[in-house]
Amino acid sequence: MGRVSRGFFVVDLPSKPMAPNTNENSNSATNISLVQLLSKDKLTGSNYLDWMRSLRIALRYDKKECVLDTALPEAPADDATRAVRDAWQKHKDQSDEVACLMLATMVPELQKSFETAGAFDMADLLKEMFQEQARQERYDTMIALLDYKQQEGTAVSAHMLKMKAYVDRLE
Repeated sequence: MGRVSRGFFVVDLPSKPMAPNTNENSNSATNISLVQLLSKDKLTGSNYLDWMRSLRIALRYDKKECVLDTALPEAPADDATRAVRDAWQKHKDQSDEVACLMLATMVPELQKSFETAGAFDMADLLKEMFQEQARQERYDTMIALLDYKQQEGTAVSAHMLKMKAYVDRLE
């Protein structure tokens, strides 16, 4: 190890360059980080919109968001091409990973209800379960947005940020 001084900071450098981590442990470390991120606010039902937003962000980062929006098709026939079988298997594996991530970030009562569901089906059922609550939350946010007025003496930028937060919440 060598030491390099950068102003106030001293940085320890490895004696030889480190190779990028391309093994499966890197992917599982990412998944563990995603579980920890989402687990701080487990899905209880009353926080469905926030939980789903966080889940979609995490899945977009992991390039697996599509399994929430696309149902797993029927397994390909035995005479299907290798590429078709591989694409189906990849979609199934991603769906299983996302389903496990979703289950790990729910309260136990919800976990029991969805243990055997795939990611797409689980997202669809959760949407149905909490649709009314989500509708009410959107309504309350719209009312808050329409009623929000800039306070005398406050910065326009702070007002705009608050308005943007309401609009983002509606999305």
